[in-house]
Amino acid sequence: MDDRYGTDVLAAGWRTHGKRPLVRVEASRDLVVEVAADGFCGAVVGLSSGMVELEDRHGRRRLFPLGAGFLVDGADVVLVPPAAAPTTMGPQRTASGSFAAPEARARVARASRILVEGRHDAELVEKVWGDDLRAEGVVVEYLQGIDLLDAALDEEPPSAGRRYGVLVDHLVPGSKESRIADAVARGRHGAHVRIVGHPWVDVWQCVTPRAVGIERWPDVPRGIEYKVGVCRGLGWPARDQADLARAWQRILGSVKSYRDLEPAFLGRVEELIDFVTA
Repeated sequence: MDDRYGTDVLAAGWRTHGKRPLVRVEASRDLVVEVAADGFCGAVVGLSSGMVELEDRHGRRRLFPLGAGFLVDGADVVLVPPAAAPTTMGPQRTASGSFAAPEARARVARASRILVEGRHDAELVEKVWGDDLRAEGVVVEYLQGIDLLDAALDEEPPSAGRRYGVLVDHLVPGSKESRIADAVARGRHGAHVRIVGHPWVDVWQCVTPRAVGIERWPDVPRGIEYKVGVCRGLGWPARDQADLARAWQRILGSVKSYRDLEPAFLGRVEELIDFVTA
């Protein structure tokens, strides 16, 4: 007869006799786990103060304490923090997803540059691609409006050694922006200028709603200034320019890497970087 108590009924360890210890799994980013208690399933997106944050396929995020009570591939596991990274780490990545250059100093600026329509657009490009641009020696300049592009090109004409990449909002067929872009492309500077843009009215929409913590960007009726309409639709203050500035800082602060931006915006910026560094 199997005696689980052994010869001493008071001996330690009888509760775990015959049981296998649970496998300890590091809660590394993007690991998909299931919560045994309620079936919530999601990928690891963050760790903080003994808690793990999971995000499901609908973009919903929840916090759970590390430890037992999780399933990985259907097996019970104990979720633990990842081990400390070794001192000899592999290549690091920038916010844009590129491998970081080994040298820390920025190279001398190229003659070629990127012109960005709108201050918020320029700040977003700087936050995600700033390290890459400094490594490549590419300067980003603020363009107050695409209407002023011709004058800017005439003042410092582009050439084979001085290319200009231009990023604009709402570059869709039939728009004012597309007509100006077509005219520049056909003009005397067209061979050395690349104009691209995203389809949205404002660069705010280039940040994914998930990153900002909202379900979707509000629809703003015609006749209402876009940023004001967005703030009102989200229940944010929109009394003056200071409120709009705080709203933008809130949105910009939610961007940690290229994963927080819409693909249509990512592709256009990468296209311009390739063009001016070719």
